[in-house]
Amino acid sequence: MFAEQMNEVVFHVDVNSAYLAWEAVDRLQHGSPVDLRNLTAVIGGDEASRHGIVLAKSGPAKKYGILTGETLYAARQRCPGLIVIPPRYHLYMQCSSALIDILRQYSPVVQQYSIDEAFISCYLPAKDPQEGVKTAHRLKEQVKQELGFTVNVGIGPNKLLAKMASEFEKPDKVHTLFHHEMSDKMWPLPIDELFFVGRATARKLRGYGIYTIGALAALDPALVHAWLKKPGLLIWQYANGKDYSQVTEQGPPIKSIGNSNTIAFDVTDRDTAHQILLALTETAAMRLRAIDQCTRVVAVAIRSHELFTYRHQRKVQTPLDSTSLIWHQACQLFDESWKGEPIRHLGVHLSELCGNDFYQLSIFDQHNEKLSRLDQTIDLLRSRFGNSSVFRGCFAHSPIRPLMGGVLQEQEEEYPMMSSQL
Repeated sequence: MFAEQMNEVVFHVDVNSAYLAWEAVDRLQHGSPVDLRNLTAVIGGDEASRHGIVLAKSGPAKKYGILTGETLYAARQRCPGLIVIPPRYHLYMQCSSALIDILRQYSPVVQQYSIDEAFISCYLPAKDPQEGVKTAHRLKEQVKQELGFTVNVGIGPNKLLAKMASEFEKPDKVHTLFHHEMSDKMWPLPIDELFFVGRATARKLRGYGIYTIGALAALDPALVHAWLKKPGLLIWQYANGKDYSQVTEQGPPIKSIGNSNTIAFDVTDRDTAHQILLALTETAAMRLRAIDQCTRVVAVAIRSHELFTYRHQRKVQTPLDSTSLIWHQACQLFDESWKGEPIRHLGVHLSELCGNDFYQLSIFDQHNEKLSRLDQTIDLLRSRFGNSSVFRGCFAHSPIRPLMGGVLQEQEEEYPMMSSQL
């Protein structure tokens, strides 16, 4: 007998209003009589720390015109009775992991795209073109029944079209977007709804009279290249439904690590700025060592209280993974670039990463190995006893947290700091 012919299709699974949905489900599971998804509610940052933006919104809040990414102040202007819930990232990571576990029941090849999105590759019988839709509905209903939140599932021949399909009508929907459906479903859409087209690119294209995805798809690619250079060719390919990337469990290689923080007060002195840079470097360097990499380029970003941002970077002679040595570079960069104005936001960025298994040490860099061993010991203690189990003495009586950025900041707020100091 002949083997049944199978076709590969790609699913893109996207959680509807993820942070708010996960918060609502957790509260219902712990006895709450109300569902946040039915209220005018948002997940929002800490306004006291100047992180006051909307991270996720409910359906009723959306009807007031509230947008993800806008300030909570602006959101309250539209809806004075708005309910604001602080984020709980550890909960969101648990919900994301539970979602991935279900997706693995449908395919061994699952690529997590973000905390609330994933691609899966499925091989389905070619003789039944509707099998993909049926499978997607089963998946969607299983997530709803077992985890309590809803997802959109987009189906397509590649990752691009599957992702575009999942963005169609929400929530709790299944949509397809195959090449023969592009003229009806994708090409009439506004140009800024095409994946990878940001506000600046959309503005440029509209300036050339290109308002829809279909209008971009119909252009000569040489003309798009003349307008937008190499990125223009990529978005032209996307407009024509072309995407050659594969669904793979292994994500793309990490090319850089960044860590930044909006500070709860205006920083006006060098010593405080250096201490904040140390807290940012601690977190960034831990992440660097966790993937067994070193950095060749260290950069510092400064944003003033008037929201003017500038950046200064340097390529180091010897690749680094030591917190102390990276911080030393960051402080030098800061001192060389700071103009003396009050600072609202600071960032440390590490790029041109390389493996830490071998690099050439100069005769002046032998102490790097001792510093690296010290950092590795600290990383081990933090992994076993929590990120707040060991911290530097300069933070003992300081309002500045010893580790800044990412979910670490929230973890420090939840779990009281232990007494070990460096």
